[in-house]
Amino acid sequence: MSALFSLANKVAIVTGALGLLGRQHCRALAEAGAHVVVADLDSRLAADFAATLPTAAIGVALDVTDPTSVRAMQQAACAAFGRIDVLVNNAAISDMFESPSLAAEQSRFEEYPLAMWQRALAVNVTGVFLCAQIVGAHMAAQGSGSIINIASTYGLVAPDQSLYRRPDGSQPFYKSPAYPTAKGAVIAFSKYLAAYWGRAGVRVNALCPGGVENGQEPYFIANYSSRTPLGRMACPEDYRGAIVFLASDASAYMTGATLVVDGGWTAW
Repeated sequence: MSALFSLANKVAIVTGALGLLGRQHCRALAEAGAHVVVADLDSRLAADFAATLPTAAIGVALDVTDPTSVRAMQQAACAAFGRIDVLVNNAAISDMFESPSLAAEQSRFEEYPLAMWQRALAVNVTGVFLCAQIVGAHMAAQGSGSIINIASTYGLVAPDQSLYRRPDGSQPFYKSPAYPTAKGAVIAFSKYLAAYWGRAGVRVNALCPGGVENGQEPYFIANYSSRTPLGRMACPEDYRGAIVFLASDASAYMTGATLVVDGGWTAW
């Protein structure tokens, strides 16, 4: 069985690699034997992190919304390692409001700024499209590859706005429409690509993580945990096995699928 999960001599790109989950994806792939291309906006920080991985790895600058940047990243990966076997489309943004005092109002659907909607779709949908188009074309030409698009449980079900409500009943924030819309699109796009590139030997699957505990307010962690059958939010490490599974031959007959790892969040 260990051979099925091995990524020895494989080459994997992770976008948004310096984020909370991106770093875990990189480490999991490297520990399974892959050479990792750490791709994020800051090339210096990406290179610094790549140097900490247990296999040969490189760090490259990447703006997923810029075709020139994506193409340069793909060329850098091929120059360093000669091929690309795995693409993890992890880069994404969530809403960041300049003024916390305005977040409750601006995050409401009725007042949600068009500019924030367009920016979220540019990174979370167009970014996935561009990376898949450019890197996936390389995979199709070589006759093999695995693309893993990171979606979300909010691509499957609507946000529960009550999670963001304080114990005193006030609502400092609403989960906005852009993120669920984008993640739903990522799931649909994954199915499209799976059907399109199946005969070319390129597998495409979506991974739907649940919420990760990362310094949120205690009331939010309690709300989320009580809504989850396993009774807790995810740890950043909880998705390492799923990433290696989808990247490796252990999932060789799996494409167009949505792998949900959410502690049971979407089970009820």
